[in-house]
Amino acid sequence: MTDHRTVAEHAPGGSIGEDLAVYLYGVTRGLDPAALDDTAGVAGAPVRAVPSAGPGGLTALVSTVRLDEYGEAALRENLEDLAWLEATARAHHEVVDRAAHAAPTAPVRIATIYRDDARVAQVLAEQGDRFAQALDRVTGRAEWGVKAYAHRDALEADEPAEPPQAAESAGPAPGPAAQGPGAGTAYLRRRQQERQRRADAGRKVSEQATAIHDGLAALAVASRHHPPQDPKLSGHAGVQILNAAYLLDEDDAPGFADAARAAGERYPGIEVEVTGPWPPYSFIDTTTPEAAENAPQGAPR
Repeated sequence: MTDHRTVAEHAPGGSIGEDLAVYLYGVTRGLDPAALDDTAGVAGAPVRAVPSAGPGGLTALVSTVRLDEYGEAALRENLEDLAWLEATARAHHEVVDRAAHAAPTAPVRIATIYRDDARVAQVLAEQGDRFAQALDRVTGRAEWGVKAYAHRDALEADEPAEPPQAAESAGPAPGPAAQGPGAGTAYLRRRQQERQRRADAGRKVSEQATAIHDGLAALAVASRHHPPQDPKLSGHAGVQILNAAYLLDEDDAPGFADAARAAGERYPGIEVEVTGPWPPYSFIDTTTPEAAENAPQGAPR
C-alpha cells in the first residue's frame, strides 16, 4: 500500500502538554491490556489502552508523541522522508499486529493524531457504532495479499515462423530504403504486425490476471484491488499485473493459499506471490468525519 492520511488536532493546553499529542494505532474489542505489556510504538514510546467512554467494550491503542515530529507541519515534511515513513509504518504495524493476535482489531491509518486521551475516548464514544461494525466484519478473519507478476517473455510478442524461401537466402536484412520498390510498405506492415502481437500478448496476460483474481475472490469474504507497486519497492524483475487483498475466514486460509499458488502454476510466465495473514487494513473504514477533512493520506504496506 501508498496512501497516507494525517489527522492533527490543534488545541491549546492539551492535558498531556502543549508540545505533546496522542498517536492512535487502532481500536480493539475485548482486549486484555496485559497483551500490550512492553509494546513499543512509534518513536519507541510505550503503547497504552484508552477505554471508550461509552458502551461496547471498545479500547483505543495509543502512545504519546511530540508535536515537533508528529504535528501537522512536521508530518507534511516527514511523510516525504522514506526512511522516516518506513520506520513509522513498521512500528504502527507491529502494534496493530500484536493486538490483532489477541483480539479483534480495527487498524486506523498511519499518523492519526489527537490532542489527548480524553479526546480519543470521546471519539470512541461518538463513533462507537462505526467501530463496532468494522470489528464485526473482521472478527475471526484476516487479510491476505496476492501479487502476480508476468515475466518479460510472457509479454514479448511471438515471432512468426520464417518462410522457407527467406531462410534459404539468409543474410543481413537491408533497411527498407535499400530493398527496392515496395520495401517500405512491407517494413511498415511488419512493424504493425509486431505491435499487434505485443498488444495481443499484453491482453492475454491481463486476462490471466483477471482469471486469477476472479478465482481467488470467489473463495474470499471480500476483495480489494490495489495499484501496482513501484518495481523499486517490490524488488521484483517481472511486471506486476495483480496487486489485491482478500478478506478470509481463518479456516479458509490454507485452501486459499493453495489455490493462489496453483493459479501461478497454471499460466506459463506468471508468478504468484501470497502473503499473510495481515490485520485487515484493506477492509475497514474507521476514519472519523474530522479525519476526512484533514491533510495527506496513507496506509502502512
